[in-house]
Amino acid sequence: REERVLPFVAECLEECGVTVSQIARVVCGAGPGSFTSLRIAASVAKGIAVGVGCPLFSVSSLVLTVTGWPELAAIPQHSEVAGESQPIRVPARYLSVLPAMRGEWYAAEIAVTAGRKIEASSALRIVGEGSLREAELAGLPVIGPGQALDARPHARGVALLLDAIVAGGAENNETWEPEYGRLAEAQVKWEAAHGRSLSSDG
Repeated sequence: REERVLPFVAECLEECGVTVSQIARVVCGAGPGSFTSLRIAASVAKGIAVGVGCPLFSVSSLVLTVTGWPELAAIPQHSEVAGESQPIRVPARYLSVLPAMRGEWYAAEIAVTAGRKIEASSALRIVGEGSLREAELAGLPVIGPGQALDARPHARGVALLLDAIVAGGAENNETWEPEYGRLAEAQVKWEAAHGRSLSSDG
């Protein structure tokens, strides 16, 4: 629940023995994902960054799904054809997915190089369940919630990406917004009912 976010942040800082004044940067998952969850996370991240006076950085949640996997160096791949698992060593490519509702998934191919450089190697797209199974049959491991490689975005993944995140530059606190992936359900319904884009409403 949103009212637990800031108390949880305070608990994490206390457990790590870090004071608010020692925060050097804030890194926020940039989506795609739930509109409401991303909106809350972005608001909290911006608030902390502004309050502390430190830079705000963002990172794709699809990339964090891969880097947050605790066994990145040897992720088990389930083969629909052979019906058995075998380790995958880096370098490798994965189809990282997150729920997009309506029976669909946000998806992007994530490449992991031998030097542990991790980056999106394809543009974000929205796909159906059939596309995930086709990717597996083609030898592209699918990683995400409820998949053969069951993983979710995790803050631990930031450690592997921190140099690249910082090198990419800080976000503008006033203008940055997460990559929602698609419009919120409420906005879709409003636009359908009014026959025009919500953004055009003066």
